[in-house]
Amino acid sequence: MQTTSQTGLTDHSLVALAFLNFFLADARDGLGPFLDGFLATHGWSPMTLGIIATLGGVLGMVATPLFGAWVDASRRKRMLIIIPVILVTAAALWTLASPGNASVFGGQSATAIVGAIVGPALMGLTLGLVGERRFSHQVSRNEFWNHLGNVVSLAGIYAATVAFGLNGVIGLMVLTAIAAVLAALAIDPNRINHDVARGLAHDDGAPGPSGYSVLVGSRGLILLAVTLMIFHFGNAPISRLIAQDFSIQLGTPFRTTAVTTGVSQLSMIAMALAAPFLIRRFGLAAVFVIALLALPIRGAIAGSFTDFTAIFPVQILDGIGAGLIGIATPIAAERILAGTGRFNVGLAAVMTVQGIGASLSNIVAGWLTNIGGYGLAYWVHGGIALLAVAVFVIGRDSIAPSQKNGMDAAVDR
Repeated sequence: MQTTSQTGLTDHSLVALAFLNFFLADARDGLGPFLDGFLATHGWSPMTLGIIATLGGVLGMVATPLFGAWVDASRRKRMLIIIPVILVTAAALWTLASPGNASVFGGQSATAIVGAIVGPALMGLTLGLVGERRFSHQVSRNEFWNHLGNVVSLAGIYAATVAFGLNGVIGLMVLTAIAAVLAALAIDPNRINHDVARGLAHDDGAPGPSGYSVLVGSRGLILLAVTLMIFHFGNAPISRLIAQDFSIQLGTPFRTTAVTTGVSQLSMIAMALAAPFLIRRFGLAAVFVIALLALPIRGAIAGSFTDFTAIFPVQILDGIGAGLIGIATPIAAERILAGTGRFNVGLAAVMTVQGIGASLSNIVAGWLTNIGGYGLAYWVHGGIALLAVAVFVIGRDSIAPSQKNGMDAAVDR
């Protein structure tokens, strides 16, 4: 059996994992947050952009649980990251070269489908490398390097567009994709424990559940999925709308989006550093509550102020909310599913349900913007998060159980 960090994982693989997360920040999503600003300045309407985002979300939602099961079964987890990175980068370059219906709808559809495997594959790879005991801490480290990579990438894109225009963006995308591939290849495959990677650190010998039975058979997982579905319905479109709004106002889509997204990413770095302490000191449930409450405040501020300076508190709150949720979700899923052997498919099922909220929100946000402007959309989507808070409070003990064997206190050691 392969060993994990608990029995001598080399620093080499952990360093490679850090670099992988750093470069995946830019390589896994293609144009990512820049798509809306770029297309908005090419005449695409908020409603059409909402339809594109919804289409991508639905396709990713369908693909994610299948890919989660694939990650559980696969012993080539590095390749499940490398191949999507190459395909996503190719689709993004196609869109930049020719932003027409075929490239935008076709490219974003392909990005959504192949990109859906990266999240489960990265979580499975992480769990297989470090083991259950170190998983919470390593997820926080992954998020730190991912958000740091985002900040560096955003700064690089800002500078590249000033110096070289669109060609600078293309060059950076190619370089980060190559770097992500090399980082994945640098991880020692013999150090990945594939049983631990699927949640069998405490296997009792009984066959684990399969497919969606993991989701429907667990009250905690159902409530986690519903909480995240509501949260992402509220949160998903706000940054997109901000990028559209100010890109049109200022006429600089890449630089404007780099600034707005950079603020949230810096906030997420702070959350990644703080999360281990917060979980140890206050518990996983408290971290969820902080994250969920950040969204209604964010929506109220965005809906009340129209000056560009308002993006700073709005995007800082995005880093607090989405940043902490991104760390807390896989930790909660691992605790709920420990011993089932279906960690990745269970996490993928949760991501699929949250994807329903995120996907539907985009078209609703486009409709709200058309009838009442950006301010109405901010107020409505921010307010929706209060329902997520209510669901979490009802099921908090099931959604965020204490770590088995009383290891919460070891989360940051």
